[in-house]
Amino acid sequence: MSERTVAIVGRPNVGKSALFNRLAGRKISIVHDQPGVTRDRVATECKLGAAPFTLFDTGGIGTNVDASFSEQVHAEVDLAIETSDVLLFVVDGQFGLHPLDQELARQLRRVGKPVILVINKIDMDQHTPQAAEFSRLGFENHLAISAEHNRGIAPLVAWAERLLPPPTPPVEDAPQPVKIAIVGRPNVGKSSLTNAILKDKRTLVSEISGTTRDAIDIPYERHGNPYILIDTAGIRPRGKVSNSVEVFSVMRSESSIRRADLCLLVIDASMGVTAQDKKIAGLIQEARKPCVVAVNKWDLVKDKTDDKDALNEFLEDIRSQLFFLDYAPVLLASAKTGAEMTRIFKTIERIRNEAQNRIGTGVLNRLLTTAMTAHPSPLQAGRRFKVLYATLAEQRTRSPIPIPEVVFFCNDEKLLVDSYRRYLDAQIRAVTPYTGLPLLFHLRAREPKTGAGGGSRKKKTATEGQADAPPKRRKPTAPLGHRKKAPPARGARGKRLGG
Repeated sequence: MSERTVAIVGRPNVGKSALFNRLAGRKISIVHDQPGVTRDRVATECKLGAAPFTLFDTGGIGTNVDASFSEQVHAEVDLAIETSDVLLFVVDGQFGLHPLDQELARQLRRVGKPVILVINKIDMDQHTPQAAEFSRLGFENHLAISAEHNRGIAPLVAWAERLLPPPTPPVEDAPQPVKIAIVGRPNVGKSSLTNAILKDKRTLVSEISGTTRDAIDIPYERHGNPYILIDTAGIRPRGKVSNSVEVFSVMRSESSIRRADLCLLVIDASMGVTAQDKKIAGLIQEARKPCVVAVNKWDLVKDKTDDKDALNEFLEDIRSQLFFLDYAPVLLASAKTGAEMTRIFKTIERIRNEAQNRIGTGVLNRLLTTAMTAHPSPLQAGRRFKVLYATLAEQRTRSPIPIPEVVFFCNDEKLLVDSYRRYLDAQIRAVTPYTGLPLLFHLRAREPKTGAGGGSRKKKTATEGQADAPPKRRKPTAPLGHRKKAPPARGARGKRLGG
């Protein structure tokens, strides 16, 4: 993300998240009438101006809407203010001037950074006079907008750009960051793991499940390699979601799986693999995403796994529970002690490197010939699955972790059963492991041979670029009562026969 940063601040329920989503160009922060929905700093890139800049959404400050997190929310806002170049101070134009607005104005003036007073919810021209009341706050830069109705957004971006430092020129051939979605059920330590990686209290951590509500994108660099950590809300079973805010949180987490380059599935070591863990693993498998399983809170069971055999048995039990995600490596971790953070990223880099490996077409076909000769596919109605030719497909996306896709030209795709598919998968991985990566098979069956010539004969249709041929005209036949009598038969010399 850009080094130029803008933070959106204000008291609860003035429309900060609505403005954040409008400037981001997509729905990232959860917008709800309930105050205190946003708790963490949510970051994204705003590309509406001449040059992009990083945008922070923050929790509402100056009230005890959620006493459990009030102190942490204030700390997050203070950090956002401290690290930003420009501050957007959002107030509610419909509600009018609030005592908390005056208190926040005094705090922001002491910071000494450029502040734009954003008077939100001025939805139409008739509401414009209501903005005059906020001149008492004493800010030179002020603008009336409506985040919901996209009024005044372009002037706001232009004003922010004038106050921001000039952009630095982009670095050519800069590596593309890997987007890592940290997912799991509630209270398994996702945010704690994120903070342990960052060595910073970047996201809110609490024993209360459901602390994180938004999917938070956090830029991170490790040993010169760029990443974006996506800290997500815990994914609960649908029947246990108590309100609409939690519904949005779960939907946002599921969306984060789909847009990530790699998923870090966090499991609580003290509880083992639960039914909900399996459902989340199923979402990762359905999305065909690379994956690493991080068994967090290892410090709680370390005394039970000191013995090597006990440790192997513990890990094997987790792998057997997640058998359908067998390509994902399983790592032990402890966010509390910071153990194994290095191993997690070494594994991620190994996955990224192996994703670039390509099996040559000749090597792949010889490998499959040997494997299928040694162990032919099972018979089905007297027929076996046969591969005529196979190749590794070209990469169709610019993802930093492309998924390997093998194209099989075969006799009949219906003859490939799941057990034989797993066998072929294992044979390919024996040559190139593709650690942490799903291996996709695309089957293309040959066309059946028809016709006397043995070739596939197609009937020409209008869809092949030719117009339909007009039907041949048949001569009209006379009605049965008006048909002419046939002339009598004649002999060789022209004489009538039988007469």
